Amino acid sequence: MDQVHIKASREYDVLIGPGLIKRVGELTAQAVKPCKAAVITDDTVEGLYGKLVLESLKAAGFAPCLWSFPHGEQSKTMRTLSSALEWLGEMEISRSDLVVALGGGVPGDLAGFAAAVFNRGTRFIQIPTTLLAAVDSSVGGKTAVDLAAGKNLAGAFHQPEMVICDTEVMAGLPPELIRDGSAEMIKYGILEDAALFDAMRIGTWKNDIESSIARCVVIKRDYVMDDERDMGKRQFLNLGHTFGHAVEKCSNFTITHGQGVAIGMVMAAKAAGMDASAIEAACRSCGLPTASPYPASQLAEAALRDKKRRGGKITLVLPEAIGKCFLKTVDVAELPEYFAKGTGEAI
Repeated sequence: MDQVHIKASREYDVLIGPGLIKRVGELTAQAVKPCKAAVITDDTVEGLYGKLVLESLKAAGFAPCLWSFPHGEQSKTMRTLSSALEWLGEMEISRSDLVVALGGGVPGDLAGFAAAVFNRGTRFIQIPTTLLAAVDSSVGGKTAVDLAAGKNLAGAFHQPEMVICDTEVMAGLPPELIRDGSAEMIKYGILEDAALFDAMRIGTWKNDIESSIARCVVIKRDYVMDDERDMGKRQFLNLGHTFGHAVEKCSNFTITHGQGVAIGMVMAAKAAGMDASAIEAACRSCGLPTASPYPASQLAEAALRDKKRRGGKITLVLPEAIGKCFLKTVDVAELPEYFAKGTGEAI
């Protein structure tokens, strides 16, 4: 088992290894004394792991209960959040109890946000069940739901007590969920690690999935510890996201987050004037798309509502080589030009 320690406003460990979901209760008890444990998940994950997690928590002395919602990005809303908060109230969850975020990015973000605001802050743990959540969204304390105006516009920073990542769960995922997670792994390679990038490009990362996930978590850990509130260096983790979120929004979220990030990273490279062929090759190797089906003008309009916008400016993450990126703050009026370069349209 790999263990990555994170020193943020709350210190915690990310545990990565096989069979850990069967030991959730035992492992959680190492960080939190047995108490009420409110598991929040979606209906798909409930059917796969709900009973197992409840039984494990109960065996370790916790008093667990579970609430689920319909799976998918369309459920990541204030309405679902409100229902989750009402349920936590009905279950009489106190600040000394525990919320358990079980699932991929949507349950993790929503349950984490519920924990952040219920009782003005309730402890929680993350149990990611998708590769994307394991390498990215479960680590670092960002929680959020979507608004009609844009993705992740309502949220809070709230660090978990622990993250428990079972690599056997990751290895058994359907291909589309592996593809989504691999986009974020490619991102980490572009940012910091040419060897990781090459492993993603040629497919050898799957030979040791535990080490591959751990390497991504370590890279993210270092950014989070340097800039927990996303005001400086942590912005590098948005590589591909300003462009990718615009693609997702234009598709009404029929294009997944991983697919959007893949397209967004290629666009970012082209916008920076970099030869994007290596990034395109890595994305194709992982079964990801590399081109936007939407015109630059439509994408730029969608990006105007990005939560990373600060007044009339937005900071783009642009790669200049594998392992080296830079931040560029631009006026929003310049966005159409960058999106046009990213899509290869004539300016």
